[in-house]
Amino acid sequence: MAGLRADRRRRGIPVVAVIAALAVGLSGCFSGTIDPAEEFEPVDAAFAGELPGQLDALLEQAVQLSGSSGGVAGVWAPWAGEWTGASGTVGFGEKAEPANAGAAFHMTTLTTEITCTILLRLVDDGTVKLDDPVERYVDRIPTLEGITLEQLCRHTSGLADYYPVLRSHFVANPERNWPAVELLSNGLALTRVGPPGEQVRESRTGILLLGLALERRTGRSWADLAQQYVFAPLGIEDTRMPQPGDTTHEGVLGAYSAAIAPNGTIDCAVLLDDSAQSSTMGGAAAGAVSTLDDTRRLSQAFATGALLSERSEREQWTALPLGGSAPTWQTMALGAMQYGPLRGSAGESTGALTAAFTDPESGLTVVVALNNSTSGADFVREVAFALASLGSKAAPAADRELPLVELPWSFEQATAKMAELAKCPRTEESAPQPVQAG
Repeated sequence: MAGLRADRRRRGIPVVAVIAALAVGLSGCFSGTIDPAEEFEPVDAAFAGELPGQLDALLEQAVQLSGSSGGVAGVWAPWAGEWTGASGTVGFGEKAEPANAGAAFHMTTLTTEITCTILLRLVDDGTVKLDDPVERYVDRIPTLEGITLEQLCRHTSGLADYYPVLRSHFVANPERNWPAVELLSNGLALTRVGPPGEQVRESRTGILLLGLALERRTGRSWADLAQQYVFAPLGIEDTRMPQPGDTTHEGVLGAYSAAIAPNGTIDCAVLLDDSAQSSTMGGAAAGAVSTLDDTRRLSQAFATGALLSERSEREQWTALPLGGSAPTWQTMALGAMQYGPLRGSAGESTGALTAAFTDPESGLTVVVALNNSTSGADFVREVAFALASLGSKAAPAADRELPLVELPWSFEQATAKMAELAKCPRTEESAPQPVQAG
């Protein structure tokens, strides 16, 4: 049953968590909540010594290099404590408020983890199967033969990603309401990256298609499915999918991007304000908003399979090699990546970069969100890697031991990569005034 693997029982999860996990395993309904952190018996304290200052400095560097007005981040090392921090302001402008660690932010493609968890929960319920052909649930869309629900989450469907082609349009006109079928049509019109099941290529087209298939199979909206199968079980209250017409987002970090030409050329001299935007650009693949603590819970639950049956957890983390020149320590699971011991995602959406990773053995978790998308997902991934490098060495509390977290990168390598990937770093002399997009 969900979350009741033998190793967790040995760690001594509180009885309330066991009862809650039983409820998850027995039905889609839920009578309690689980905080996945309880599995790791976290120390309830702030990090000691110089580490908080080092993490603050790293976040400040990430904000500056990315050209953001501000950002938020958190690191949780159960054997030592935790840190959450904020840098800069929620937006550009003289009256912009300071960023704070409680601010909400755009989840970007971390939304995909929610959608794929819904899929796996529906598999556990017997509502669908991973090898179900997607065309069984989504009719009137041609050329879907041979594509399964599992391949959509593993990004092995062969479907091209609509986002790179439409990125300049999203940045220039973020308030436009994009029907999912229109985005799917754009993605399906592109040349396939390969036959189904053969290559790993991230595709928001595939995740939007999955979301549509699950909605049609159940007759329920993504928001309803997420509430029942993910948010309620985890006690999450501050994560949501904004309504398509709701383009103003109070309490959410602003969103910015350098101007992008249709050919992908970036103009660092023109900064567009994309804060007013429609969630339909990403939908089930990248449209949700969240907070540090909610994203921490989601990341830990996703990495440990806390909401899933043992069988579904094994399926989820049977990871595939990326192929090509990718390092062997980078693999694709069902809905997210595995980098060494860390499981999770780093993503981009219009005006936002977000990453969240968890080591399911030690419980080390990092979350970071920045409000300028220009430098791309690889940049925020390296920020998360640098945070993890610092957090993995957090001094243990008096009654705890420092676990061995073998990261295949160093802090120096991650920060050097950040500098390399930064496309429009912000300085007082070069910072342009944002122009309202659209």
